[in-house]
Amino acid sequence: MTDRWVAVLSGGLSHERDISLRSGRRLSAALRSAGLTVTEQDADHDLLHRLRNERPDAVLVALHGGEGENGAIQSILELLDIPYVGTDSRACRRAWDKPTAKAELARAGLNTPDWMVLPQSTFRELGAQPVLDALVDKMGLPLMLKPVQGGSALGARVVRDRAELPSAMMGTFAYGDTVLAEKLVEGTEIAIGVVEDPDGPHALPPVRIEPANGIFDYTARYTAGLTSYQAPAELSAEATAEASELAVSAHRLLGLRHVSRTDAIVDAAGRVHFLEVNVSPGLTKTSLLPMTIEAAERSVGEVFSKLVERAIHS
Repeated sequence: MTDRWVAVLSGGLSHERDISLRSGRRLSAALRSAGLTVTEQDADHDLLHRLRNERPDAVLVALHGGEGENGAIQSILELLDIPYVGTDSRACRRAWDKPTAKAELARAGLNTPDWMVLPQSTFRELGAQPVLDALVDKMGLPLMLKPVQGGSALGARVVRDRAELPSAMMGTFAYGDTVLAEKLVEGTEIAIGVVEDPDGPHALPPVRIEPANGIFDYTARYTAGLTSYQAPAELSAEATAEASELAVSAHRLLGLRHVSRTDAIVDAAGRVHFLEVNVSPGLTKTSLLPMTIEAAERSVGEVFSKLVERAIHS
C-alpha cells in the first residue's frame, strides 16, 4: 500500500477545532508509519478546489463536531466521488442527533437512559421556571444536560440540585439551541470501539473511564492526568459481552460504516446503558478509540490503513 496517497481532513470551524487538529496530526503520523503518503488538509474555503484538482486515493475525516460529523463533509466527498473512510452522510445525520440515535436504539429494545428534548424557544414562549419545574417533577434528579448535537462533552452538565438547573441549562444552551435532558445513570462509564473487518463489524475491548472529579467533561477528556483509564476495562464477563453487543448493535442499527465509538454506562446491577455514538472518534493522546485499538493489540496505523483499502474497494 506504499503507493496510496490519502488526505486527512482536520481543523474546521467547530468548537472542537483544536482537538480535531490534534487528531489529524496523530492519524497522519500513524498512516505514514504504515507506509501511506499523507497530506493534511484543513477544512477551509480552499478544500473543495484542492480535492477537485488533486483527488487523493481516499480521504480520512478527522473533523469533530459540526461538518465533520453531521454529514456535511461526507456529502461533499460523495458529490466528488472521492472514497473516504467513515460513515456515509445519511447515517452521519442520524447518529449526530442524539435523541434520534437514542430513539432508534430504544425501539430496538436496547437500554438507554430516559430523556426529554427541550428547545430554547419553549423556555421563551412558556417561561423558564414552569418548564424547569415540570422537567424535575417528571424526570426527577439527578439529570445530565447536553446539547442534542455536538461532541467532546462540550456543554454537558450534571444537575443534582433543583437550584442548579437554571444556570446549568443556560450553560448547555451556549452550545446549541436545543437541550437533551437525560436521566443520570450512576455507574462506570465505558467506551467501546467498533471496527469493520472483511467479515463485519467487531467490538474492541471496552475502556473504563474514571475522571478525578467524577464528571467526564471537556477538561477531563483532554487534560492529561485528570482522568484515569483502564484498557481493557475490568468488567464482569456478562457486562463485557453486553457492552460489545450494544456497540455493534448501535453500529448496525444506525447504518454506520468502517469505525465508530459507543459511550455507555454500566450500572450497579451490571446493566449497560447506551449514551451516544461517535462517527468520527478522537485520536489524540488522551482519546478513547486509540486505547481500545491498542487494548486489542493492534495499531492505529494498521487499523486505518486497512479501512482505507475498504473505502477504495467498496
